[in-house]
Amino acid sequence: MKPRLLLVEDDPISSRFLAAVLQALPADVDTATDCAAALAYDGRYALWLIDANLPDGSGSDLLARLRQRSPATPGIAHTADGSAWLHQQLLAAGFAQVLVKPLTAQALQTAVRDALSGNAGRTAAAASAAAASDADAGASADWDDETALRALHGNAQHVGQLRDLFLAELPSVRTQIADAWDSGDFAGLQAALHRLRASCGFVGAARLAAAVQRLQAAPASPQAREEFQTAAEALTAGR
Repeated sequence: MKPRLLLVEDDPISSRFLAAVLQALPADVDTATDCAAALAYDGRYALWLIDANLPDGSGSDLLARLRQRSPATPGIAHTADGSAWLHQQLLAAGFAQVLVKPLTAQALQTAVRDALSGNAGRTAAAASAAAASDADAGASADWDDETALRALHGNAQHVGQLRDLFLAELPSVRTQIADAWDSGDFAGLQAALHRLRASCGFVGAARLAAAVQRLQAAPASPQAREEFQTAAEALTAGR
């Protein structure tokens, strides 16, 4: 019998990628975009996979509320933030593992199998670091096809579908980033860049991912903003 999993992720690109990989385990997957939607499900799950930051609360708070219903169910946190302090905080909150997005299908499936078998004593930091290294290596090109295909077990159709969704979402994301930058809302800017960076990794948007990373490091830099805009326009023009 296939395990039933709950995936909580507000970014549509990340959610589509993660759900497809989990279904291929195989597993039955319910998806939610925020804490309220996750808590609205009344079924029992073998595992929860929860984004660390959600529109209506934190992943740690959601885990605590879900544990009131099912204390023994394991949880895996996923985040685009690779900082050690956040990982320690999430593990202390009760998550069995912390996965850094973007990550490959193999890394996600291995983590889920470990959690389901009770062998979840590590994070996916090494696999995520390898993915980041691949993205950096291809950062001069708009698309890193090799990394995108490897992340999805070589399924070119899934890569194409994810990229179509990514490009459809990109104009609104660019507007959100531009508005935050112009208004000096650097907290909002970092939140939008955080989500976009994970999406770039899943679809292999290497050049834009590198530009996002540099703008995250220097959010007030006009040069970093111009580099980001140029990389985003190149993808939009090539659609």
